[in-house]
Amino acid sequence: MRQFVIDELSPQERDNLDSFLKRSLKQGPMIGIYWLTLTDDLLSEEQHEHDECGPYYLAVELDETRLTFELLVRSTSNLHCSCITYATPTQRQFVLDFIDRMLEEEMIRA
Repeated sequence: MRQFVIDELSPQERDNLDSFLKRSLKQGPMIGIYWLTLTDDLLSEEQHEHDECGPYYLAVELDETRLTFELLVRSTSNLHCSCITYATPTQRQFVLDFIDRMLEEEMIRA
Protein backbone atom coordinates (compact mmCIF):
# COMPACT_ATOMS: atom_id res chain seq x y z
CA MET A 1 0.00 0.00 0.00
CA ARG A 2 1.31 3.43 -0.89
CA GLN A 3 0.99 5.79 2.03
CA PHE A 4 2.39 8.73 3.94
CA VAL A 5 3.20 7.98 7.59
CA ILE A 6 3.89 10.33 10.47
CA ASP A 7 5.24 8.28 13.35
CA GLU A 8 6.77 8.61 16.81
CA LEU A 9 3.83 10.69 18.01
CA SER A 10 3.72 11.60 21.69
CA PRO A 11 0.43 11.03 23.54
CA GLN A 12 -0.27 14.78 23.46
CA GLU A 13 0.49 15.02 19.72
CA ARG A 14 -1.79 12.05 19.09
CA ASP A 15 -4.63 13.69 21.05
CA ASN A 16 -4.14 16.99 19.19
CA LEU A 17 -4.25 15.20 15.83
CA ASP A 18 -7.33 13.24 16.85
CA SER A 19 -9.09 16.49 17.75
CA PHE A 20 -8.05 18.10 14.44
CA LEU A 21 -9.19 15.11 12.40
CA LYS A 22 -12.55 14.98 14.19
CA ARG A 23 -13.09 18.66 13.38
CA SER A 24 -11.86 18.44 9.78
CA LEU A 25 -12.78 15.04 8.33
CA LYS A 26 -15.64 12.59 8.24
CA GLN A 27 -15.19 9.76 10.72
CA GLY A 28 -14.99 6.25 9.33
CA PRO A 29 -16.66 3.07 10.57
CA MET A 30 -14.03 2.34 13.25
CA ILE A 31 -12.31 4.41 15.93
CA GLY A 32 -9.24 6.11 14.50
CA ILE A 33 -10.37 5.94 10.86
CA TYR A 34 -11.24 9.10 8.94
CA TRP A 35 -12.14 9.91 5.33
CA LEU A 36 -10.37 12.71 3.46
CA THR A 37 -12.94 13.47 0.76
CA LEU A 38 -11.76 14.61 -2.66
CA THR A 39 -13.57 17.57 -4.18
CA ASP A 40 -14.74 17.44 -7.81
CA ASP A 41 -11.86 19.61 -9.02
CA LEU A 42 -9.39 16.97 -7.78
CA LEU A 43 -10.96 13.97 -9.50
CA SER A 44 -9.35 12.24 -12.45
CA GLU A 45 -11.15 12.12 -15.79
CA GLU A 46 -12.28 8.55 -15.14
CA GLN A 47 -13.52 9.39 -11.65
CA HIS A 48 -15.56 12.25 -13.15
CA GLU A 49 -17.08 9.79 -15.62
CA HIS A 50 -18.03 7.40 -12.79
CA ASP A 51 -20.45 9.66 -10.97
CA GLU A 52 -22.23 6.66 -9.48
CA CYS A 53 -19.04 5.58 -7.66
CA GLY A 54 -18.55 8.87 -5.83
CA PRO A 55 -17.91 10.52 -3.56
CA TYR A 56 -14.25 9.56 -3.50
CA TYR A 57 -11.98 9.65 -0.47
CA LEU A 58 -8.62 8.62 0.95
CA ALA A 59 -8.42 6.74 4.25
CA VAL A 60 -6.62 8.26 7.22
CA GLU A 61 -5.73 6.07 10.21
CA LEU A 62 -4.62 7.34 13.61
CA ASP A 63 -3.31 4.87 16.17
CA GLU A 64 -1.36 5.34 19.40
CA THR A 65 1.95 6.45 17.87
CA ARG A 66 1.42 7.12 14.17
CA LEU A 67 -0.83 8.71 11.58
CA THR A 68 -1.18 7.08 8.15
CA PHE A 69 -2.59 8.63 4.97
CA GLU A 70 -3.34 5.96 2.38
CA LEU A 71 -2.88 7.00 -1.24
CA LEU A 72 -5.53 4.68 -2.65
CA VAL A 73 -8.51 6.72 -3.83
CA ARG A 74 -11.58 4.77 -2.73
CA SER A 75 -15.24 4.89 -3.67
CA THR A 76 -18.05 5.07 -1.12
CA SER A 77 -20.26 2.79 -3.19
CA ASN A 78 -18.03 0.38 -5.10
CA LEU A 79 -15.11 -1.83 -4.06
CA HIS A 80 -14.05 -3.01 -7.52
CA CYS A 81 -14.00 -0.48 -10.32
CA SER A 82 -11.34 0.96 -12.61
CA CYS A 83 -11.89 4.40 -11.05
CA ILE A 84 -10.45 3.16 -7.74
CA THR A 85 -6.75 3.87 -8.22
CA TYR A 86 -3.75 5.34 -6.51
CA ALA A 87 -3.80 9.11 -6.16
CA THR A 88 -2.83 11.26 -9.13
CA PRO A 89 -0.02 13.81 -8.68
CA THR A 90 -2.64 16.51 -8.03
CA GLN A 91 -4.41 14.36 -5.45
CA ARG A 92 -1.09 13.53 -3.74
CA GLN A 93 -0.29 17.24 -3.54
CA PHE A 94 -3.72 17.83 -1.97
CA VAL A 95 -2.88 15.24 0.72
CA LEU A 96 0.55 16.78 1.35
CA ASP A 97 -0.96 20.26 1.65
CA PHE A 98 -3.54 18.92 4.11
CA ILE A 99 -0.77 17.24 6.15
CA ASP A 100 1.38 20.38 6.17
CA ARG A 101 -1.54 22.55 7.31
CA MET A 102 -2.54 20.05 10.00
CA LEU A 103 0.99 19.72 11.40
CA GLU A 104 1.46 23.48 11.44
CA GLU A 105 -1.90 24.21 13.09
CA GLU A 106 -1.40 21.52 15.72
CA MET A 107 2.32 22.31 16.18
CA ILE A 108 3.37 18.68 15.67
CA ARG A 109 7.11 18.04 15.56
CA ALA A 110 7.08 14.24 15.05
